[in-house]
Amino acid sequence: MIDLRSDTVTQPTEEMRTAMARADVGDDVYGEDPTVLELQERVAGMFGHEDALFTPTGSMANVLAVRSVVAPGQEVLCEASAHIARAELGAHGAYSGVTMRTWMHPRGQVDLPAVQTLFAPEMGPFFVRTAAISVENSHNFAGGAVLPLADLRDLRDYATGVGAAVHLDGARIWNAHVATGTPLSEYGAIADVMAVCLSKGLGAPVGSLMLGSRDAIEEARVWRKRMGGGMRQVGILAAAGLHALAHHVERLADDHAHAKLLAEACGVDPETVDTNIVVVPRADAAEVVLRAAEAGVRVALVGPTVVRLVTHLGITRDDAERAAKVLASL
Repeated sequence: MIDLRSDTVTQPTEEMRTAMARADVGDDVYGEDPTVLELQERVAGMFGHEDALFTPTGSMANVLAVRSVVAPGQEVLCEASAHIARAELGAHGAYSGVTMRTWMHPRGQVDLPAVQTLFAPEMGPFFVRTAAISVENSHNFAGGAVLPLADLRDLRDYATGVGAAVHLDGARIWNAHVATGTPLSEYGAIADVMAVCLSKGLGAPVGSLMLGSRDAIEEARVWRKRMGGGMRQVGILAAAGLHALAHHVERLADDHAHAKLLAEACGVDPETVDTNIVVVPRADAAEVVLRAAEAGVRVALVGPTVVRLVTHLGITRDDAERAAKVLASL
């Protein structure tokens, strides 16, 4: 079975398993796990942020990041299909009392005029105040689309001018970095707080990080524990992240090439595929998913008329070519 449902289905490589088995560990709730400390320092430095916090999931990292800049009863603006709005089960409202308003863009892009129209400054006791603007790069449900750095910088300038924070959901920021060559520090510079994931394209079994100021991370550490996310000898998992950063970033280019191959087989213009995700509109999407599985290829149904394919560490060139033949026949 060739599994293209998500880049979360990867298995740790033997080298990664060895790194995990040999990891130095300590109690991370006490802040004493040396491997976690190394990972946090390294990732914070890569993006030019003061500090970072290791979390078990990307959703938790996003909730912690957003709540650090948006108080209960305030709002965050984001694109309508953003992961924080669509795929985190209302966690931001449930845990943090945060509300959201959205703009719509078929490619998940920054629409600055729309943001400017939506933005609500402090207007007294009758209106919700906009405290932050969130962007996702690359954008999952927009087919792994990359947000241009120039647009992100314009948003950063606007947010600074109106006193709003910028949150960056960088679950797949590594893909955007490899696809464009943009330094990670440039992406980090546009965000007050951000989240990055190790368990998607980088192939670690578990783990994301929230990045921000030392004060924001100190507060997030408390909230992580409050939410049940305090972990003990978790350096075993942090070691997988360190191995992934050392060995699995540049190889993301292979995933991007495989995605273009699959796109062409599905009748999607490969030039519209920025990274490792292919979104295929189909009126018979559910049937396509079923028939593909019967032919040995798993793909995901992410809407009543939308099929999603995601390439990853576990998909070889041969796998991609075999899957392309199956999908082309459907």
